[in-house]
Amino acid sequence: MSTVTQSNIILERLLALHPKRIDLVLDRIERLLAQLGHPEFRLPPVIHVAGTNGKGSTCAFARAILEAQGLRAHVYTSPHLVRFHERIRLAGKLISEEELSDTLQECEIANAGAPITFFEITTAAALLASSRHPADVLILEVGLGGRLDATNVIRRPAVTVITPVGLDHQEFLGPDLVNIAAEKAGIIKPGVPLVVGSQDDRARDVIERTADSLSAPVYFYGQDFFAHVERGRMIYQDENGLLDLPLPKLSGAHQIDNAGTAIAALRHSKRGWADESGIESGLRQVEWPARLQRLTRGPIVALAPEGAEVWLDGGHNPHAAHALAQALADFEERSEKPLYLICGMLKTKDAEGFLTPFRGLARHVTTLTIPGETASRGAGELYDAARKTGLDASPADDLEDAMAQVAGWACGRPGEGAPRVLICGSLHLAGIVLAENG
Repeated sequence: MSTVTQSNIILERLLALHPKRIDLVLDRIERLLAQLGHPEFRLPPVIHVAGTNGKGSTCAFARAILEAQGLRAHVYTSPHLVRFHERIRLAGKLISEEELSDTLQECEIANAGAPITFFEITTAAALLASSRHPADVLILEVGLGGRLDATNVIRRPAVTVITPVGLDHQEFLGPDLVNIAAEKAGIIKPGVPLVVGSQDDRARDVIERTADSLSAPVYFYGQDFFAHVERGRMIYQDENGLLDLPLPKLSGAHQIDNAGTAIAALRHSKRGWADESGIESGLRQVEWPARLQRLTRGPIVALAPEGAEVWLDGGHNPHAAHALAQALADFEERSEKPLYLICGMLKTKDAEGFLTPFRGLARHVTTLTIPGETASRGAGELYDAARKTGLDASPADDLEDAMAQVAGWACGRPGEGAPRVLICGSLHLAGIVLAENG
C-alpha cells in the first residue's frame, strides 16, 4: 500500500482543478508560468522529444550517455509507474518529497484556482524546479502530441527529436497518421536541428515539410544516420563517422533504433554532448523500467511456473505491439519457449490492434481488469477482443489468478518446457506490477 505524503495530498487537489475532458491549448500554462516569473526562460539547454513510441526510451538513452560523461541532466518524463517523483529528475536525482510538495504548492498558489489541467500545472512545477538547480541539459519529453502540449513553451531548444509516430490518442490528435504527425511536428522550431527516428512515409512527409518551412536542419533515421546490429555489436553511422558500440542494456531491436536516435540527437545538437566513451558507457548502464523488462524475483514472479521467464512491458498501441512481438520472436529464435500473455488495457486503446501482432506467436492470452483503474477495459471485454483476433484466451480475476492460469496452461503441456510470460498492454498495469512485485 502506498504511503500518503504531502505531495500526494496536493496532487489529489490539483486533479480536481480541471476535471473535464482534456482540451489542448497553451494559454493556461503560459499564464501560470508568467505568474511564476517565467522559469522556462531560465533553463539549461533543452532536448525536446516527441513521438508516439520510443520517446521515453530515447530520453533514457540520452540521459545515460550524458551522465556517463559526467554531465548533469535534468529530466522530465511522463507518466510515472509507481511514484509521481519519477517524472522529475534534477541533476541526476529524483526530486525530493520536500521539494516536490513545496513546488507543487507554490504553483497551486500562483494558479489561484484558475482552470488548468493536471499535466499543465505539474509541468509548470517541473520547469520551476529545473530552473532552480544548475545542470548542463534538460531532457524534456512531450506528454501528448506536441504542438499544444504543455512542454511546448520552450522557444529555442538545443535540438528537437521526433521518435516513431503511430496511431494513439486519436481523440485528441486526429484520426490518422497525417494529423498525428502534424501535431508531433509542432515542436519543430526555426533553425533548430531536428532528429527524426524511423517513420512511416506519410508521417515523414509531414515532418519534412514542416522542418523545411521553418528552415530547421533535419536528420532522418535511415538516411542521415543509421543503427544496426552486426556480430553482437551495435553499429552507428552518420556523416561524422562510424561507431562500433556495445549492445544497449535495453532489450529488443526497436531499442537499437531508439539508441541510434538518442546518439544522433546528441551528435547533431552542436554542443559536444556525444563523447564516444560516454556513449559506450551509457548504452551499458541505461535503465528504463517496464520496457521489455525481465523480472527475476518478487511475489508475482514466485507465482510463475518453475523456470519461467517473466517479462513486463507498458506498450499499449498497435505500433508498440509490433515492435514488442518482433522482439519476442527474436527471443524465440534464440531460445524456444512457449509464450503466454497476461494483458490489461484501458478502454481508450485499440485492443484488437494491440493483440493482432501476437497471433501465431502467443499460445494463450489471459486478460484482466487493471486493478483500481476506472478507465480499464473489463477482463471479459478484453477476452472478447482477443478471441476476435484469433487468439486463444481466458479472463482472470486479478494478477494472481492470471499467473495461476498461466501455470495451469503451461503444466498442461509438459513437453513444451518452461514458458515465457509477458505482462503487457498498459503502463498503468506495469506500474501496479512493479509496486506489487517489490
